[in-house]
Amino acid sequence: MTFSLAARCAQTGQFGVAVASSSPAVAARCAYTRAGVGAVLSQNVTDPTLGPFTLDRMQAGDSAAQAIAAVQAQGRFVDYRQVIAIDATGATAIHSGPNSLGIWTQAQGRDVASGGNMLANDGICAAIVVEFEQTTGPLGDRLIAAMRAGLAAGGEAGPVHSAGMQIAGTVPWPIADLRCDWTEDCPIEAIATAWSVYKPQMDAYIQRALDPREAPSYGVPGDE
Repeated sequence: MTFSLAARCAQTGQFGVAVASSSPAVAARCAYTRAGVGAVLSQNVTDPTLGPFTLDRMQAGDSAAQAIAAVQAQGRFVDYRQVIAIDATGATAIHSGPNSLGIWTQAQGRDVASGGNMLANDGICAAIVVEFEQTTGPLGDRLIAAMRAGLAAGGEAGPVHSAGMQIAGTVPWPIADLRCDWTEDCPIEAIATAWSVYKPQMDAYIQRALDPREAPSYGVPGDE
């Protein structure tokens, strides 16, 4: 009930994921990034333990392919899981179990991988990868453009209600973690709107965490 992508920005070293679903709060269960390590999506009949498991394997030195092989080898209901990984080099790997739901597919490109299930057609993930590869600019812009392309290509078989985008930079926490947990409107556009507000402030939020003495004010009431 999901379509998504995991990607790397070769210029900045950032990793990101974006995901949308007809289910509520999809990003809370499916999206995982780690600075300097990579990004993972654990979806379909979701096992949230597989995101940290795959990142731990890559942090220990596994490639994306080796980490996904470890997911397959551990064998716990893997026939029902779809796991997408990108490692520190930009290499990607995907596991899509044979019990993935409905029309399911996957696609890989340069610094990007996409997977989906319960899709309207089997071209969704390819459209996501092509759009990501052809779009320039900040990683968040490229992730949103790719998700819009997936939706325009057909998206899920039914309406999507939740979406999320997470980006890892060089600090040990996500530098962007935007979610729309439920809406009757388009959650991808809700994330796009949130990103347009958050993007120009993102560096300041990082600075506030690292050294608040050097952080700018944004003139909110009480902090003009």
